Amino acid sequence: MVREMRPLVLTKTQGLDDRRSIVLEYVTSWIALKTDRRAVTALEYGLIAGLIAVVIIGVLTSMGGSLNSKFTTINSNLQ
Repeated sequence: MVREMRPLVLTKTQGLDDRRSIVLEYVTSWIALKTDRRAVTALEYGLIAGLIAVVIIGVLTSMGGSLNSKFTTINSNLQ
């Protein structure tokens, strides 16, 4: 479970225990974020999807002329 991190603001009026608890909360939140692998997995899936999209676009671009001529031939034969 990852908690939302709030800005770290330490004032002179806060007691030492309050400051330590705030710092401790930030350290535990930081450790939780560093050990959370969900973001890394999502990033990997995003990169894989992007690579697949680039390959598909490249194949369709290189085959575009031949596909167009084949569909034109099929269309003329159907008429």
